[in-house]
Amino acid sequence: MSSPSRDLIRKLPKAELHCHLDGSLRPTTLLELARESGVRLPHDDPQSLARFMVASDASSLEDYLRRFEITLSVMQTGPALERIAYELAEDCAREGVLYLETRFAPFLSTRQGMQLQDVMDSVWRGLQRAQSDFGIVSRIIVCALRNESPALSREMAELAVAFRGQGVVAFDLAGPERGHPASRHAEAFQYARSHDLPCTCHAGEGDGPESVRDAVHGCCVHRIGHGTRLVEDESLAAYVADRGLGVEVCLTSNVQTRAARSYEEHPLKEFVRLGVPVALATDNRMVSGTTLSDEYWLAATRLGFSVSELAELALSSFRLAFLPLSERRQLEARAAELTASLSSERARA
Repeated sequence: MSSPSRDLIRKLPKAELHCHLDGSLRPTTLLELARESGVRLPHDDPQSLARFMVASDASSLEDYLRRFEITLSVMQTGPALERIAYELAEDCAREGVLYLETRFAPFLSTRQGMQLQDVMDSVWRGLQRAQSDFGIVSRIIVCALRNESPALSREMAELAVAFRGQGVVAFDLAGPERGHPASRHAEAFQYARSHDLPCTCHAGEGDGPESVRDAVHGCCVHRIGHGTRLVEDESLAAYVADRGLGVEVCLTSNVQTRAARSYEEHPLKEFVRLGVPVALATDNRMVSGTTLSDEYWLAATRLGFSVSELAELALSSFRLAFLPLSERRQLEARAAELTASLSSERARA
């Protein structure tokens, strides 16, 4: 089976389901916002700053996460949040992404007195403007953090439910994994689920398969963020596959955080073999120095995925979206039509 070209991957209709807003700024925007707010950065030119922000030298998930203090320093005003959300959706749209779920912890943008209502409104405005300008459908996942209190997680779950009709499609738990079990925040997950809001959870990235088990059975999640070490527990992997629980796979990020030793040793192929539904994602466009097209390219060149296999991965990502069923089916049908058109165009070439 032939290998795909970069151009074909860029044109392939894709859904991005795991992308942190605070890890996906443009370097130029980070610089401009820092100058406006008087924040000192490690570098004052875009190229040097971009290189510095890529966590290729991280020794662990916790080390990887340290970059976020830099980006969060400029994400404390409504105009900044609206701009960052708009630009993220624009950048995604320009590489064939039809649907974007971006996630962030709203309370981290209240350090200078901004209200949670304003945080949410600002991000949603940016995404709506991008949809109007570029046609990309974007939604929000509200994050809580494992290393914060369960009470704060419950507050974030309540916020997510309150904004369900204003862009929010799910609740998530992120942050340092080891020593911070997801089930400690089970009440927040229960609140979200009891109000019919889907849930995902970072697990199996900074800790072992027991962390995934805790998220699946202790928090009853609908998707798993990363889940890299899931395959070490055969019974749990079968359970996840049997019940169609999606895994949000971020190849570059997993190598950077040492969740996977290399691209070639990443369990993506094993997920597919086991029937685990997967969606390729970036995690953080800036901090991982990647794009969704790059992730598909890596799946092709480092893991041997063919054009048809990549196309199926892309369609699978639409099926795992947290959109209502009717909207999800519309997007999937559009993606399937565009994919078929690409196949015909390729066959004629």
